[in-house]
Amino acid sequence: MKSMTGFAQHTISGDGIGGTITLKSYNNRFLDISVSLPPAASGIEPHVRDFLGSRISRGKIECTFRLRKMESFPQDIELHFQSAKMLSEQLRGLAEACQIDDRPTLEVLTRFPGIVEMNTEIDESGLWRIVLPALEETWREFEENRLREGLATEANIMSQLERLASKLAEVEAQADTLERLVHEQIVTRFKELLGEKYDEGRVLQEVAVQLVRLTINEEIERLKTHVEAFHLMSAQASCGKKLDFLCQEMNREVNTIGSKNMLVAISHAVVEMKDALENIREQLRNVE
Repeated sequence: MKSMTGFAQHTISGDGIGGTITLKSYNNRFLDISVSLPPAASGIEPHVRDFLGSRISRGKIECTFRLRKMESFPQDIELHFQSAKMLSEQLRGLAEACQIDDRPTLEVLTRFPGIVEMNTEIDESGLWRIVLPALEETWREFEENRLREGLATEANIMSQLERLASKLAEVEAQADTLERLVHEQIVTRFKELLGEKYDEGRVLQEVAVQLVRLTINEEIERLKTHVEAFHLMSAQASCGKKLDFLCQEMNREVNTIGSKNMLVAISHAVVEMKDALENIREQLRNVE
């Protein structure tokens, strides 16, 4: 089992590109992918979505990129000589007007916006090639995180399933007692109405009719089959939704047993089974 919640962060560094990739995921019934990229790198969003969509089946996942150019080469620098000349003249005029014996230095001039511009745009054509290895590493850490959480969740779910199976065994042990109780009640009713001269064949016929309506053997067998199926399906990838559907079927059988029951011992076991199923379904909401 994999948890739907996870987190991982990895650094990007190479070919003049630096930054981080962050993956976060939350519980969600369906798959919801959110990708956050700098405007200059928006062209790789389809690649990122395809990457994530092919690896996860449900949950809300947020993938955030923080990217920057780590280097600027001479061809990436643009100097505005005319603007610098006009700025220098104005600053000298300001100094004279304030009667300050000073001249603007090159360091001062280059601090003003528009004098020196560096192109920090990211080249999209080669960006995916740079980002992909870092994204794969981030995903590996993300999966390890989800698997660790999933193992803890699976242990809790299986303990509740064992609890359900234990109570089901108690119900099965009481099934014959329930059938005897049905028989005794019908015999008692016939005696009350007809005395000791009742028709034994008519009693057996009525018992058969009532047992068809009240026997719980079929529900017990179906529940046992569902428990076995749960174990098998829990080993499959992306099993959360299937297991939730299976729990609904199990809950239906438990409710039917409860509606047919006339024994206190079975009533207590039904309550325990329903509580175990509710705990299982609650934890399955965090399973992919």
